[in-house]
Amino acid sequence: MPSRDAARTFGDSHGNALFCDNANSTRIDHFTLPAHRMPHFPAPIASRLPQVGTTIFTVMSRLAQECGAINLSQGFPDFNAEDLLFERVAHWMRAGHNQYAPMAGCLALREAVAAKVEALYGTRYDLESEITITAGATQALFTAVSACVHPGNEVIVFEPVYDAYVPAIELAGGKAIRLPLTAPDYRPDWAAVAAAINSRTRMIMINTPHNPTATVWNTDDLDRLAALTRDTAIIVVADEVYEHIVFDGATHASCAAHPELAARSFVVSSFGKTYHITGWKVGYVVAPCELMVEFRKVHQFNVFTVNTPVQLALADYMAEASRHAGLAAFYQAKRDFFRDALAGSRFELLPSHGTYFQLARYAAISDLSDVAFCEQLTRKVGVAAIPVSAFFADGHDDKVLRFCFAKNEATLAAACEKLNAV
Repeated sequence: MPSRDAARTFGDSHGNALFCDNANSTRIDHFTLPAHRMPHFPAPIASRLPQVGTTIFTVMSRLAQECGAINLSQGFPDFNAEDLLFERVAHWMRAGHNQYAPMAGCLALREAVAAKVEALYGTRYDLESEITITAGATQALFTAVSACVHPGNEVIVFEPVYDAYVPAIELAGGKAIRLPLTAPDYRPDWAAVAAAINSRTRMIMINTPHNPTATVWNTDDLDRLAALTRDTAIIVVADEVYEHIVFDGATHASCAAHPELAARSFVVSSFGKTYHITGWKVGYVVAPCELMVEFRKVHQFNVFTVNTPVQLALADYMAEASRHAGLAAFYQAKRDFFRDALAGSRFELLPSHGTYFQLARYAAISDLSDVAFCEQLTRKVGVAAIPVSAFFADGHDDKVLRFCFAKNEATLAAACEKLNAV
């Protein structure tokens, strides 16, 4: 939406733009029209999300752009996917596959997802009733919450928590119960989880590998979760978008691989994270049919379906399993490069077991809050990061920053040269 004081732009019959002479009038050929400001909404807005502002990711990326800083804040690569993937999209476009796909997703892509999940986790999800292609993972998470959380229900989340979870809960009329993951290891406190579960608990949202902490749950964690939810109607939403980015020989512990949890879980993943195409916004969710029926009741009205040629291209691309199987080694090399390049800095690097994020303490450098330090780092040093306090409702500040190393080595090297000088 333009500024309320911005000059308005018109076009003539030939499509040529005709611009306003000043803020008060617009000259078109031989006459002048008064400029009109966008009118104000005539009543107070009763916000459904009164505490929500612009996300920290948008804020820091915008500041990085304004300052010409190297952007290690928002979690996206600065390199492209393989040309083959683009060629397959173009192929399906030219072949005429440009209309609505089935609501659940193109059959070819659902088949590819089913085969991948079964090969990795040993669970076979039904093509027709248990797999849905979504407009990114965030839509899948939002839809799962919207479909299952009723007013007055409680949903357990773990802080630091990805910022999309709680607004979805609150829009559904639910209440987020925040349980802390304590620095520096950020492990779940299962006694605290047990104490938080009650008759109002409708859902537990988990994220492994975890953004922003780069921690990874193991099979013991899943066993503890299964034991706590046994003989309940609690639904698990498992955000597993970084499932293929687990380091040092570890194996991703998926709820899809745990029979007891698979029976009560929405398991969400992201093609954007896996294939370096975050801007395409395509993901998927798998769940038992009873849950998926409810999911699709909402999905059909808030998205309905997802880009057809992209789905068909992804189905083709998934035929070669090495493209996701090799992702851990690909990003581990970037993690190691980044950590080695900062080894002599004054930042304290915390362990990074998965995702493409690296946490760093800066207590030896500054007493500033993490928000103020990130702003200073962006403006004066030329590197943008994310303050981890942004993932806490109360702004809890351990003086920890999140860097994204999903970048070319030249980008990382330039950033580390600046960071080593701090």
